[in-house]
Amino acid sequence: MKNKFRILSLILVLSFLLSVVGCAADGSMSVAPAPGKDSIMSESTTDGLEGDFSGEDYTEIIENQFINAAETPDSYFSIDANTASYPNLRRFIEQGYVNIPKDAVRVEEMLNYFDYDYETPKDGSVLELNSSLFDTPYNEKTKLLTIGLAAEEIEFENIKNNLVFLIDVSGSMYSENKLPLVQQSFSLLVENLNPEDRVSIVVYAGDDAVLLEGAYGYEKQKILAVIEDLKAGGSTAGSAGISTAYRLASKYFIEGGNNRVILATDGDFNVGVTGLLDLEDFIKLKASTTGVTFSVFGFGTGNIKADKMETLALNGNGTYGYIDSIKEAKRVLVEQIGGTLVTVAKDVKAGITFNPEYVESYRLIGYENKLLSEDEFNDSNTDAGELGSGHTVTVVYELILTEKGLNESGNVADVKVKYKPTENVGGDSATEQEITLSIGTDSYHPELTDNDAFVASVIEFALILRDSKFKGDANIEELIARLDSLDLSNDECKEEFRNIVKLYNERVVAFNNKKSAQ
Repeated sequence: MKNKFRILSLILVLSFLLSVVGCAADGSMSVAPAPGKDSIMSESTTDGLEGDFSGEDYTEIIENQFINAAETPDSYFSIDANTASYPNLRRFIEQGYVNIPKDAVRVEEMLNYFDYDYETPKDGSVLELNSSLFDTPYNEKTKLLTIGLAAEEIEFENIKNNLVFLIDVSGSMYSENKLPLVQQSFSLLVENLNPEDRVSIVVYAGDDAVLLEGAYGYEKQKILAVIEDLKAGGSTAGSAGISTAYRLASKYFIEGGNNRVILATDGDFNVGVTGLLDLEDFIKLKASTTGVTFSVFGFGTGNIKADKMETLALNGNGTYGYIDSIKEAKRVLVEQIGGTLVTVAKDVKAGITFNPEYVESYRLIGYENKLLSEDEFNDSNTDAGELGSGHTVTVVYELILTEKGLNESGNVADVKVKYKPTENVGGDSATEQEITLSIGTDSYHPELTDNDAFVASVIEFALILRDSKFKGDANIEELIARLDSLDLSNDECKEEFRNIVKLYNERVVAFNNKKSAQ
């Protein structure tokens, strides 16, 4: 009887091991996702989960405080159009989580995900500044000052592209929402390539390998076949793959073109250069010596290393995004391909000087890890953010006005944005230019515009998710009512945001009811 029990136990153990470790068609080992970690979880299995995100790493956010304008009137920071936070939050909420990691909530990346009705550049300008001043819906003691920045939009068909797809095929990429989604996403991008574009493909796991070198854009079937055959398995030699990708990007470098490495990963680097400081130095050196930009797209759940991915993108003069679905892939790699791949302004940085006669104190909302000193702002060699074709960026300050600011007309703040226009817009990326804007109390309007209302809603939702001490009287029911008052029918992304806020509220109510009943 004991022998039968031991045999049955052995069969059960072997069955479990076989379900965890599979064998790819080429004989390499591939690892199945752990339940509840990398697998795509259904609504029924995640509804109301508080969540264990110990496998995901995010850069710590220490929220900006209110600053006395009389003591420190100047505020400086680097600008970029990264949007990774919002689709990442969307997948948390759609999968049923209610206690989202606070450091995953990056307000500026949520704001910059959406399009706004800003004036666009004219008369040959590359960037255009906009502003608005209005009452804070969730704090009656403050005002919100929005500064909108719109970039020139150019036709993607007029740009020559030299792209290297750097694809993580390690064991952690096994899940459907990782490597298979990468394959679908990059296939969409390939379909939109120009005939004379060049494409190389590098993969990395325990080691790196070149699967395709310098193929032309018109060789779509050849490129798609390589992407289709990708398989996951092994550890993650990320730095070796990055080095190889840069070598190929340099080999097929197009003068005056868009030379870019595009990394697709869940962010896990466990072989080679792994420390954040080492990665930062490594990618910064490559970016400064090759003229090749570096963009990063995160995929999947349970293993996101957003801190490392953002570090790579920031120091590689590229952008960082997160793709949670084929719908998001279409948005980023088809509908907004120009903004994703074509840089129009480099080293974009902002300086805002507040008038202490009218502003008692101010607080920059978001951009916590992009703050600059005055010397860095004035140094043309400072490495700052990049803006792509047609990108819009929204910067928001929360202000406490003085009595004079509340009752008299005058100057509230002066804005100065410095940048280097790229060759894509006929500029010289070595020559810094600047645009300015003076903002007066006449920018204030008691009635919120649709832009104002939506911007405030995104901020309020972020503060609620973070349980921020700056959330004031934020109330999700009032937030939903404000969103319902807006006509969002012509903007699918904003309409989706409204539904996401409602879904989150439903999850929280259900979760709290469930806990109360226990």
